Amino acid sequence: MSESKPTILIVDDTPENLSVLGELLQRDYRVRAANSGRRALQIANSQPTPDLILLDVMMPEMDGFAVLEKLRNEAATRDIPVIFVTAMDDTRDEEQGLTCGAVDYITKPIRPVIVLARIKAQLELKRARDILSNQNSYLEAEVARRMEENQLIQQISIRALARLAETRDPETGNHIRRTQEYVRVLATTLRDHPRFAHYLDERTIDALAQSAPLHDIGKVGIPDHILLKPGPLTPDEWTIMKTHTELGSRAIAEAEADAERKVDFLDIAKEIALYHHEKWDGSGYPERLAGNEIPISARLMALADVFDALISKRCYKPAFTPANALEIIVEGSGKHFDPDLVTAFVEHFPAFVRIAESYAD
Repeated sequence: MSESKPTILIVDDTPENLSVLGELLQRDYRVRAANSGRRALQIANSQPTPDLILLDVMMPEMDGFAVLEKLRNEAATRDIPVIFVTAMDDTRDEEQGLTCGAVDYITKPIRPVIVLARIKAQLELKRARDILSNQNSYLEAEVARRMEENQLIQQISIRALARLAETRDPETGNHIRRTQEYVRVLATTLRDHPRFAHYLDERTIDALAQSAPLHDIGKVGIPDHILLKPGPLTPDEWTIMKTHTELGSRAIAEAEADAERKVDFLDIAKEIALYHHEKWDGSGYPERLAGNEIPISARLMALADVFDALISKRCYKPAFTPANALEIIVEGSGKHFDPDLVTAFVEHFPAFVRIAESYAD
């Protein structure tokens, strides 16, 4: 039964005072006692943690104000309510104690009815705070769990859509996983670069990686005889093939229109789908954008997509080695690719090779 009783720590350097308070409280509370400030701090940091401390102000070595300061500076003890018990009867001392963090102030000689009433009130307040804190902790954990669950559902949905597109082109395999990680590495590498720091914060980098799998979603709308053709495409076929960028961006925009609220990463997904075949020199498609006209998201995707296409076997080409692909991308600096992206790619090339090996087809 005693295990359910609140624990009260009495701190006083006078044995008689400890005895009087102890006898008064022991019927209803588990009582612990300390005859110095240092001993009080040791007990406060041990188990069971006191639910309330009755703290004498005037003590040798370490007075009550010093003890309270140390209690408030420790995470384990800062929330324990402290009532000062003192023979002083000066409102300035009372103000100082309350300012330091005491919850109440009792003067000696003690009056049992008042002491018991104030202890009961402070314990009830502490119990209410503890209940509220536990509820808040539960709610925070529940919100975090649901956000994580929603994020997982979103990621699964994105990959399901991307893999739906890949069923039209079975040779691509783990292409979406590889390009997703390539984009993440590039973006993380460039987050402190003067040209990109304004854009590449942590949230945007996550959105980029989340959006990357949707870059070729528009291929769902390309006829099989063009998409799966083993040889070179005719000019007319190539014109149709290039429409996958607009088809993909439009599909994402239509999905976005159906959403109840704005979804930030879909803006990036639309950019990537539409512009990932634009080239730095303006010779790409669909709008022949050049240089900084091309969204950063699409520039990142372009390099990731080309690297993976080069090292992968396709129905129209064999796979190049990573070293060969590196040479081709370096040669495309300033023509196909943003030169600063190529520099980052070269500096972190081993990371790209590891990703390719980790998610090999």
